[in-house]
Amino acid sequence: MSIWQAMMMGIIQGLGEFLPISSSGHLVLAPWLFDWQVPGLTFDIALHMGTLFAVVLYFWRDWFILFRAALTGKDKENRRIFWFLVLASLPAAVVGLLFDDIIENTLRSPLIVGVMLIVFGVLLYYSDRTRQIRRLDSLTLQDALLIGMAQAVALIPGVSRSGITMTAARLFSYTREEAARFSFLLSTPVIFGAGVLEISNLNLSEINLPFVSGVVVSGITGLLCISFLMAFLKRCSFKIFVGYRILLGLSIILLYTFYI
Repeated sequence: MSIWQAMMMGIIQGLGEFLPISSSGHLVLAPWLFDWQVPGLTFDIALHMGTLFAVVLYFWRDWFILFRAALTGKDKENRRIFWFLVLASLPAAVVGLLFDDIIENTLRSPLIVGVMLIVFGVLLYYSDRTRQIRRLDSLTLQDALLIGMAQAVALIPGVSRSGITMTAARLFSYTREEAARFSFLLSTPVIFGAGVLEISNLNLSEINLPFVSGVVVSGITGLLCISFLMAFLKRCSFKIFVGYRILLGLSIILLYTFYI
């Protein structure tokens, strides 16, 4: 893989991981559409490392407060949120461990990506019409577990981890900003866990300039993307992302059906 392709994949990962448009779906589509070399496991680790750095850097204060609350027990509200985040991370971890081979070998089809983009784009649009009244201080165990179960579905390329967790949170009437904040906090243990599982298979000989480029570009893009979305959702809805998902999904289905 060339440095230019690595940088482009880093941009795709950084945007898709945090915008509700599916990073895994776009990482399937890009090599398919442009006839690029399919990235190996080592490069996948690079992309995940970049987005992990981005979300930790942006939310380090939140995580410091949450860890302190969990360790000291003095801040009951943040201690509760911390443990809810831990519990909400479990469904995706279990599903990922049990069905990793099926996900990697069966579900990484452009046609599946196109369908998932449309289906979960429509669901995002529907959920975004709910009232915006709740904040994370009202988070319940049931809410956290259901959002965590929704996150597990995002292992299917095209669904979007951030998209489906924000969708679930919006269905429970959390504000857009709070839905995004919980989604991004929830992404931290998931991305970290995926990286830990994959790093045992890391091929040190493949740590080269494209690898480093992927880490740096995905990290910078991810950080900018989080900052943009948190500001964007204070005044705008998810409609632009819904429109993008539906148009891209339809285009991929048509291309796959009639031209490939």
